[in-house]
Parts: sequence; C-alpha cells; structure tokens
Amino acid sequence: MPFIPHTQADVAAMLAAIGANSIDDLFEEIPPQLRETQLSAVPTRLSEMEVTRLMSEYAAQDGAPLCFIGAGAYEHHIPAAVWEITTRGEFYSAYTPYQAEASQGTLQLLYEFQTMMANLTGMEVSNASLYDGASALAEAVLMAVRTHGKSRRVLMPATVHPVYRAVVHSIVHHQHIELVEIPYCAGEGHTVPEALQQFKSGDFAALVIPQPNFFGVLEEVDALTDWAHANGLLVIAVVNPVSLALLKPPGEWGGTGADIVCGEGQPLGAPLSSGGPYFGFMCCKKQYVRQMPGRIIGRTVDLDGKPGFALTLQAREQHIRRSKATSNICTNQGLLVTAATIHMALLGPEGLERVASACHANTQRLVEKLCAIPGVSRVFSRPLFHEAVLRVNKPARDVLKALAADSILGGYDLSAHYPELGDAILVCATETKRDADLDAYAASLRRILTQ
Repeated sequence: MPFIPHTQADVAAMLAAIGANSIDDLFEEIPPQLRETQLSAVPTRLSEMEVTRLMSEYAAQDGAPLCFIGAGAYEHHIPAAVWEITTRGEFYSAYTPYQAEASQGTLQLLYEFQTMMANLTGMEVSNASLYDGASALAEAVLMAVRTHGKSRRVLMPATVHPVYRAVVHSIVHHQHIELVEIPYCAGEGHTVPEALQQFKSGDFAALVIPQPNFFGVLEEVDALTDWAHANGLLVIAVVNPVSLALLKPPGEWGGTGADIVCGEGQPLGAPLSSGGPYFGFMCCKKQYVRQMPGRIIGRTVDLDGKPGFALTLQAREQHIRRSKATSNICTNQGLLVTAATIHMALLGPEGLERVASACHANTQRLVEKLCAIPGVSRVFSRPLFHEAVLRVNKPARDVLKALAADSILGGYDLSAHYPELGDAILVCATETKRDADLDAYAASLRRILTQ
C-alpha cells in the first residue's frame, strides 16, 4: 500500500485553515477538459518480468546509433570498475556529509576530488561540485560580481555554449547583472583580442573565456586574460576537463592566470543518460575562496593527532546568515562526483592524456574524411580540440535527419543559435570511435549529399 501520512481529519483541518471545501477546489482553475481522470495508457498489474520486458522494449526503440554529437556532452569510454565501485552501498546510499564523524569516507573522496580538480585546472582551490556546467557558469558570474564589487556587467563571448549563455541570463538578469555579448571572428571562430578595445573604457566586472569554445576552436587565452587583468576585470574560464590533459591549465593563462574556473564534469565518468544527471565544477584563486559557492572539504587532525576530514566552508544560507551567503544551492551531485573521482584515479594523468589525444586525432580524421566529400567544407581555420564546424550544401536539418535514418547521429545543427553560419553542423569524434565508424559516417554523408 502507498504511504499516506495524512488522515481524513488532518486533510479536513488543513482545508479548513485555508478556506477550501475539498481538495478538488485547489485545482478548480484547471479546465475540466484538461484533467485526466484515468491513466488509460498505463498497463495494470504487470509482473516484475513483464515490467522488465516492457521497459527493455521501450529502451530498444532508441536503437544503438553511432554518435558524433558533442556540444557539451560527450560519449566517452567509462571503465566498468567506475560504476561498480560508485554503486557500492557505502557510496550509493550516502547523503550530504553534514555529520563529519559519520561521513569520513564521503568527505575523504570529496577532498580527493577537489585535489584532482585543482591540479587539473592549475588553481589553488576547488569546491565539491555544483549542479551542472551551465549553472556553474552562472554561479561564477555571480561570484565575480560580488568579488569585483563595483560593476554588474560581464563580457560574454558569443563563442560560449548558447545554452550556458541562456541559463546564465535566466539566473542573473533579475539580479540586475548585464551580459554584454562579444562577437566572434567570422573566418576563424574565436574572440579576437583586438576586438576588446571597444570595451576598454567600459565598466565591467569580468570576462568569460571558453577553452575550447563552443565551436571547438582554441581561443587566444593568454592575450584575453592579460587584457582583462590590465583593465581591472576578473577572468572566468569555462573549460572541458578532458582538454586540460593536453592544453595549458587556466591557472597558467597570461601573466597571473584565470581567477575563476568552471565547467561541466560529465566527461569524467558520467554516461550521457539522455541528458543527465551531470555535475558542475568550480575552482578559484585562494584570495576569492570566501565568495565561492557550494562547500569545501578540508583535511585536519583530531585531538589525538589522527587525520580527518570536515566541511571547512559552507557558504549557503541554510548554514550562515542569509546576508553573508554566497549561494542558496550547494546540494552536491555526490554520486556523479564519486564516479568522476574514481574515473580520474583509474585513468591517472597519462590515461586522461591518452583519451584527450585520441579524441583530437579522431576528430581530425573525421574532418578530413568528411571534407573530402563534394559539398562539405570546414568553416573555421584555427586549431581545434574535440569538435569542428562543417558546412554542407544541403539544409543541415535534412542532412542530420537522413543520417539518423542510417543510425548515425551526425552532429549538432547550429542554425538555431548561429544562423549566420548557414547550414553548419558541429561534429565530434571521441576516443570511442574506430576507423570503421568514421568511414561509415563518411559513406552515408557522401550518399546523402550526392544523390
């Protein structure tokens, strides 16, 4: 039986307190024709075996297509040990570690995660994760505005993930923070440092720098970082953690490094899972740690001199005075962070570098194969990582639909967010792709464009 905690007397008392005659009165604003009285499409009284078969049939409808879509979420190989360990009861059932004496295992794992992320980004401090990459960028913008203290305007390149930009706007615009868009170079797909001169006399709190950017293009991070610092702006880096196995870490950008680093942690051991759950990460310079949202785990010693772990900083409003809180969210995506920590520990620096190198090599080979097809050309000429923008001579939407019919997810249609690029597709090939997969994509695309 379902557990219903309220007796009829409880329900009657609550209805009387709010002046309603019945529970139906609470929903009277919904037109009767929109109310569902019976769940006619839901089968009744299925056995466990029948439910398992039904769900398997639903899952099989998705098929097993070759995936060449990146755009912020990537199909990486996840060693089997990652989720075998992550779903052990010690981790799987653990909740947020507010009682340090009962949560030493979880706290130690989070501490190790912070250490790994600080090393990967070249920063001094890491928190114990946020919800996802997009909201992590929004939190970074809020943090930068608090830290700067004089401006509520932030420079946001058009090369930042369009969904991230939309999420940031939704979160910050009611707090009277303005996002000023920086256009990109039409020929090379990056933010030209010289183009920032028009903002030199403006009043801005921070500059956001994606690396690689949404197009997969590598930005001139050193020049952009130095320009921002020379003009009194903080630098917010938005990075792909896998790319940091090959690229210069944000902590080493320019003369003094980025101030805040954030991004999406999904590439570190989290499956695509139809869009989530994922997790966000954030790192910063030590001088800004008091403005960092979320929680930070620290290592200490007890009265007997034995090492232990504790919640060192908890900057949310449930724990401190609301006026001093830096975030009202910090519920850790603990299970995903557990997987990420185990994933990075298993791969190690060399393994992560091999993954990044394989991704880059596969994307380069894919671009070469596809650009050999009449009607396909590369849009941007600058160095890239992980993905590339290709233009096709037929409507991108139709091309991707035709590829899907061949069980190939051919890329991300850029026309909705970047109509100026025409029929352009963002393609990606991770380390999971073999030469036969690249050849299958090329053969299918050639047939579609030449028929």
